[in-house]
Amino acid sequence: MSGEQAAQPRGITADATRLAREALAEDGPRDITSELTVPSHLTGTAVIEFRSAGIVAGLPYADAVAEEYGLGRIRWLVQEGDRLFSQAVIGTLDGNLRLILRAERPLLNLLQRASGIATLTRTYVDAVEGTGARILHTRKTAPGLRLFDVNAVLAGGGSAHRLDLAQEVMVKDNHWRALEETGIPLADVIRQGRARGVRRYHVEVENAKQLEMACKAGATRLLIDNQAPEIVRAWTRVARSLAPAIEIEASGGIDLTNVRAYAEAGVDFISIGALTHSPKAADVGLEVGGGG
Repeated sequence: MSGEQAAQPRGITADATRLAREALAEDGPRDITSELTVPSHLTGTAVIEFRSAGIVAGLPYADAVAEEYGLGRIRWLVQEGDRLFSQAVIGTLDGNLRLILRAERPLLNLLQRASGIATLTRTYVDAVEGTGARILHTRKTAPGLRLFDVNAVLAGGGSAHRLDLAQEVMVKDNHWRALEETGIPLADVIRQGRARGVRRYHVEVENAKQLEMACKAGATRLLIDNQAPEIVRAWTRVARSLAPAIEIEASGGIDLTNVRAYAEAGVDFISIGALTHSPKAADVGLEVGGGG
């Protein structure tokens, strides 16, 4: 285990409560099977098992499910972001057996997805260790799960990208086409953004001309998308000669086989959509013992 508490984005507590309530609603107004098979007075202890190596994530969300179902908080034996190298019990939960069984699936669904995202993120973070490059999420998150998915990326050692469209300017290929059609200079966009209080300007570049325009217009970060590592290295040198403080982000076509090559090309950030759009769920289970 790492023993270090992972950072969390703002608003996690409220988001966890929201998701817990949605999970309760999805499963309907009653658990008819448990009502027919489990006497209402029975209590028990649930043991939550992490059944493979990986990064533990989603604990605040699992807690919210337990609380929403009237069970109180889970007694965790791990912290968010801990790394497990073999199967382990990660928490226990006491309470009414019917309520535990009702909470089981939504609680595990959240732990499995979050831990899968965190574990995948950690493999990328480990792959670029020592280069100075940081692994970022994207907005390719499951609908309604933006904060949940991002929290899992952070638990895996990744870093935060933009959470929404409101806080920073990001000019991409379709925005470039609109600017070309209207004749509006990129520098004017950035000036108008500054007048509205925007401080971050990320600009995707597809060629040397766009790179030079972005640097001279005042972009704070260049996004180099779908280019080979050697091109990224060359464009990074040019960009920093024009704007020494500019940040460089690489994206597109990057996986575990080539991520280190991009990191060694000198970029500051590498954004990976697969972290949140294609994670493999972690193997997490729940076993219940009898009570009274």
